Parts: sequence; structure tokens; C-alpha cells
Amino acid sequence: MPEAYAAKPWLKAYPPQIPAEIPLPDEPLYALLERAADEFPQADATIFYGARLTYREVWEQARRLAAGLKAMGIQKGDRVALMLPNCPQVLIAYYGALMAGAVVTMINPMYVRRELRHQISDSGAGVLIALDLLYPRLFGACIDNAIFTSLTDYMPAPTKWIAKLKLKAPEIAYSPNVTRWSDLLNHEPLREPEKVDPTDLALLQYTGATTGLAKGCMLTHANLMANVHQTSAWMYKAKRGEGLAIMGALPIFHVYGMTTVMNFGVHMAATLILTPKFEVRQVLELIQKYRPTIFPGAPTMYVAINNLSGVEKYRLDSIDACISGAAALPLEVQQTFERLTGGRLVEGYGLTEASPVTHANPVWDRRREGSIGLPWPNTEARIVHPETGEELPVGEVGELVVRGPQVMRGYWNRPDASAEAMKDGWLYTGDMARMDEDGYFYVVDRKKDIIIAGGFNIYPREVEEVFYQHRGIKEVVVAGVPDPYRGETVKAYIVPKEGYTLDEGEVIEFCRQQLAAFKVPRRVEFRTELPKSLAGKVIRRILLEEEKAKATPPELEVG
Repeated sequence: MPEAYAAKPWLKAYPPQIPAEIPLPDEPLYALLERAADEFPQADATIFYGARLTYREVWEQARRLAAGLKAMGIQKGDRVALMLPNCPQVLIAYYGALMAGAVVTMINPMYVRRELRHQISDSGAGVLIALDLLYPRLFGACIDNAIFTSLTDYMPAPTKWIAKLKLKAPEIAYSPNVTRWSDLLNHEPLREPEKVDPTDLALLQYTGATTGLAKGCMLTHANLMANVHQTSAWMYKAKRGEGLAIMGALPIFHVYGMTTVMNFGVHMAATLILTPKFEVRQVLELIQKYRPTIFPGAPTMYVAINNLSGVEKYRLDSIDACISGAAALPLEVQQTFERLTGGRLVEGYGLTEASPVTHANPVWDRRREGSIGLPWPNTEARIVHPETGEELPVGEVGELVVRGPQVMRGYWNRPDASAEAMKDGWLYTGDMARMDEDGYFYVVDRKKDIIIAGGFNIYPREVEEVFYQHRGIKEVVVAGVPDPYRGETVKAYIVPKEGYTLDEGEVIEFCRQQLAAFKVPRRVEFRTELPKSLAGKVIRRILLEEEKAKATPPELEVG
């Protein structure tokens, strides 16, 4: 039934304020910052531990950094790596590198040396801009030139939050190849940014590496600019330059935070309230003090807020709109957060390869429970058979494929992987989903996460949704673990809510009342926390590696 997708039924579900197609500017990504600095020079661009930088100041420092990179020999197309938490330096380094004509590659500050070496080597980055606290981990990590900055470079006088961080910078051996951030900014501002075509690469963003070595997604200026304008069209109530503030707790080194916090925020000339780490009480205090209206996040962030003892004492009613990404949003989490804030929390969907957002529920009306929502303007989607690629009828589960201006060029130096993921302009997401007759899409699970137990296909998300209805469960993830009889069996990893004591029999019986017998977990493990990326996504791979290690008998000692 190909005509079902060609007809784009989702357009009928669009709110009247959102057009099916939006015009996309033919300009480089750094134009976002240049325009904000020109039109709103005195507006606060960032608030960081109480210290403020205006858009004019960020623009000025980004131009100085661009000149400094040029003086170091950076040329158009060279890769510059950033290894920074959320702080003003992220904006300055990101847009400054783009103005120098460089291609940015963001590195997770939590990466260990092995992961760091892979990304630097694979991307060919010649310069790394990093937090000084990471110096011991970076020493000898295959990088020719490094620039180090400190969180205190943009902090005001000591506050209780700064004291809590207990920062103690390591001794750094500065040399011609190891530079202080302040020295780089001593250059005269770059007069004219490097001329780049919108089709040129802006970003090598590496995948989350949940199943192996990360691949670099080649995202152009046009890709990232498209997703910024799509975000703006979807968030139609947000008005540019009208005191808009965004809670910047989502990591900007993650592509979701990069687009929905930084690039969208700069496009809107919004104030970004930045925090280098999600610490729930600190975030609530920031919301109460600075009154942000938009709070992009991950489900684990909203779970932490919902379950914090005494959360009711915080004034959170400034929150108007939140799009949740990086993982599935449980219904109970959504409803509780909305009761606390009075704002709207909706589920969206994206992936690194698409800059990242392709779908979301309408924020202020027409959302559907359990759905990732509708394809965004200028975006197409369809469901295909995971093996044959044949389009499937409405309502059937298959692989989600998407097409749009935000979709990457391909994987860096991986032609085979690019050909597998990109076919005739369509991106094959690896996610199993279905579309209803009104054009709303529902992700069932990752194709690689499907549990096949005794010949039955079991989707972890369905089981997790049932668990989240239990009043004593704070967080849960379900995975398939080896089983000698069924091939795989369902195991649940559960974090109980504070004050609740759960036992295996109780939670299994709870599931048994709502799921077919073959879907009910056979094994349960209670934990105090789940392994997560800094974007809040549970890393199933770590849990499965732990299971594999348990199942492997120790080597016999000889002698």
C-alpha cells in the first residue's frame, strides 16, 4: 500500500500554525550567531553559575577563537574536536571553529582513552579544545595540538554550586602545542568568516556506539540549519528575541542538545541557562530562579524530577514546552511531570544521522499517547519490511525509514556502512515502528533490541511500559539474555522508588496480569542505578556485557 505513505496522511494532523513545507535559508550555520549578535547584541546568550555573556560578547569571542585557530594553521575542511561539558566555551568554540572553515567533531567528556583515540584517529582531528580537568585522560591521546579551558574561566565569584564542584585543575605542561584558552582569545577578531557552501560539512557527529565502534555521521551546514528551522516551526509559540529562555541541562556535545538547546536557542536569540552536569536539585533551583519556558530533555531527567522528595516546593510553572528525546517516554512519567509544571511534555524521535529530529508530537494539541508523533515539515517517513525493503500496509510493524533535508550525507570513511544505511535517499533507521491511519508513528523497538524467545518476537518497550505502571518502580530497562532452552529470555533491570521494597515474584506477577505469558520476564535484577550515557539513554550493551561475563566460566588455574 505505497500510496498510504505517498499521500502523507500526517499533514492532516498538523496544527494549522505549522506548514507542510518551510523555506530553508541558503547560508552557513554560523550565520545563526552572527544574526543574533547583530539584532540582539545586548541580550543574554548564556547564564552560567550566575555569570552572563551577551550575544555580542559571544560573537566577539568566537571571532577571536576563529582567528586563533587560523593562526595555528587550521584550514577549510580541517577537523577540530571539542571535549567540553555545557559551558559558554561550547558556543564560542563551536561557532568559532565553523567560522574558521573547520569541521567540528564533538567528543563526550566521559570517554576513556580508548574511545577518545578512536574518534580522534577516525576523524583526523588536528586540534582538540578540552576542559582542563580532562588533561590526565588526554595526555598522549594521539592529538597534535590541544587547547585547555577551565569552568572557572566564565564563573563569577564563588557560589555554593561552585564550592560543591570542588574543582582542582591538574598541572598542565603548556608548550607550543598545548595552549591556554585565554591565549587563543588574545588574537584580533577574524574580520571575515571563511566562505563555506551550505553543502559543506559542518559536523562529524559520532554515533552512540551502543553496539560497537562509533561511526562519524557527516552532517552539513544545510542539514543542521534545516533541523533548526524545523524545530522553530514546530515550536511555533516561541517568539524570537522576546525574552525566551531555554534550560540547557541536555548535553550539547550530544546532537539532540546541540540542535534543540544550542542551535535552536541561538537562532531564537534565547538565553541558554547552562549547567555542566544534570544534578536534579541544581536544575530545579535554576528553573525557579531564571524561569525558562523550554526544557528539552531525556526521560531519565523527568523521572529524576518527578521522584525527588520535596519537588513540590520548587516553582516550576514557567515551563511551557518540553520535547523528550534520546529514549522512549513512559506515559506515567509524562503525566506526572505535566502535573508538576503545568507545561506540556511530548515525545519526539530522532537519530544522530538526521541532525537529529525527524518526528514529534504536536506540543500544544493533537498528541497521541505512546506515539513519537508526526514527521516534521519537509520530512517523509514510511514503514518497510526489514529484509526486503517493501513498503508495508498501515498498522503493520516494520523498519522506519526517513527522508528529508536534515538527513546526513553518509558515514565518514565508511562507504559500505553508508550504502547499507542510505538507499535511494532514504535513511534506514534500524527502528521497528508502525504508522496509524492518521499518520502518527509508533516506535516498537530497535531492530537489534528485539528479543526472540522460543520463536516469539518480544519488544522491550512494551514490557517496560507495563512496569512503569507499577507505583514502586522508578526506572526499568528490559533486555534479552541468553537462555539454553528459549534461545533468549526476558530480563528486567529495575530501580525501585525510594522507600519501596520490591521482590521478584511481585513484579513478575504484576506483568503477568497485563502481558502474554511469553512476554513476561523470567528474570529480574534490582539495582540502585542503570548505566546511562550523559544524554540519559540507558546503555543496554553494558548490561548485556555484564550478563556475558557472568555466564563465562573462569579459566582454570594450572599448577
